[in-house]
Amino acid sequence: MLTASQELARFAAALKFADIPAAVVTRARDCIIDTAGAVMLGAQLPWGGMIKDYARVYGGTGPCSVVGMPELRINAPYAAMANGVLAHAYEIDTVSEPSIGAHPGATLFPTILAACEETGAGGQAAITAFVAGCEVMFRIGMATHYKPEALGFHQPSLTGCFGAAVAAGRIFGLNSDQLVHAIGIAGSLSSGLTACTKASQGVMVKRLHLGRAAESGIVAARLAGKGYEGPETVLEGKFGFLDAYCRSGSEAALLTQGLGEQWETLHICMKRYPCHKNAHTPVQALRELMAGHKFSGAGVDRVVVARVEESHSHHNLSHHGNKEPGDIMQGQHSVPFCVALALFRNPEDPRSFDAGALADPAIRAACRKVEIRALDVKGISAHTTRVTVRLINGSEYTRDCEVFKGMPANPYTRDELRAKFMLLAAGNDEAAAARIFDRLEHIEMESRFSLS
Repeated sequence: MLTASQELARFAAALKFADIPAAVVTRARDCIIDTAGAVMLGAQLPWGGMIKDYARVYGGTGPCSVVGMPELRINAPYAAMANGVLAHAYEIDTVSEPSIGAHPGATLFPTILAACEETGAGGQAAITAFVAGCEVMFRIGMATHYKPEALGFHQPSLTGCFGAAVAAGRIFGLNSDQLVHAIGIAGSLSSGLTACTKASQGVMVKRLHLGRAAESGIVAARLAGKGYEGPETVLEGKFGFLDAYCRSGSEAALLTQGLGEQWETLHICMKRYPCHKNAHTPVQALRELMAGHKFSGAGVDRVVVARVEESHSHHNLSHHGNKEPGDIMQGQHSVPFCVALALFRNPEDPRSFDAGALADPAIRAACRKVEIRALDVKGISAHTTRVTVRLINGSEYTRDCEVFKGMPANPYTRDELRAKFMLLAAGNDEAAAARIFDRLEHIEMESRFSLS
């Protein structure tokens, strides 16, 4: 019998662009567009500048680009890492729905961009590599049942190495046997701890995790292509990924279930707001109430957020109830802070989540007025939220929200995707950003995939 790595590698190696359903191509393309916007935003942030400086010093001379540094050309591993950090720089990159612990855009896009710029591969190869990597990565995430995060690991940085290795391997022309080794090598490169979420400082390191996953994908694929070996039982075997990172409760059968028939790429979820996904339905419901009843933050006495509790303890709403965040990333992971900010600022604009918001007395006071409760309703979306707002004048309004904009059940239209892309890219050359969007909308027509 084949191991899971061998089955996944055979699928990935054999996948052809013509075999991918049109809806899957569209979702992959939209994710690439969305991530390109996130990278253009990340290139303007302080920690983005730090990683760009690192890439400049150590990246050598090569064919690969770093967004926001048009004059620089460096080697693929450093370009993938830098662009991966930029993509995950402000909590606006794509995730999955249902949640399985994977960030497809921030992991796969930087890897594929670097590999394509190194090899000259085109848009169809990029889409095919993206889908192959996503199908593998999502299945590994599904099989874990999110157990790694309960042990203190940042799961997207673990699963990301595997997806990136497969995507890079596709661009580099690895056969199925070589892809098995690439997956095996990636298992020893998986890393990322969530200690930063419980510390008083150092949360910036989380933004590094997806960049390291993208870099690891390039390393694993290139080594495998040279004959370097990795274990074929790395996923389900003794001391393999599931055994080491889950301890118990994982489901190895999900590693290959529905492979080639059920397209997990369709479960890519885009973010409407630059914050943790748990805050999206509360913020959307609040903004809809504000638009419908014409009140502002100054008139609010209290906000009650009642939400269905998810089965995974780390996603339990009570873990995102910090009313006194110490920095922006803690604020982005705090439902009360995100709700309070949305009372006074446009939460769709990442620039609303700045140091000024963290220090704003009105936002801080409103944050303390947000009460988190469990919503005892079964059989509906795990994101279902009921927001109740009581105004100072005694008026009270309630709104339920089950699906937020960007989820697979409520995807962006072309105009909405363009508007979000241009908002993220603001601060860059507007005409150049618009040209990038237009090119990415027809990425499969590109003979050489690059943003430059």
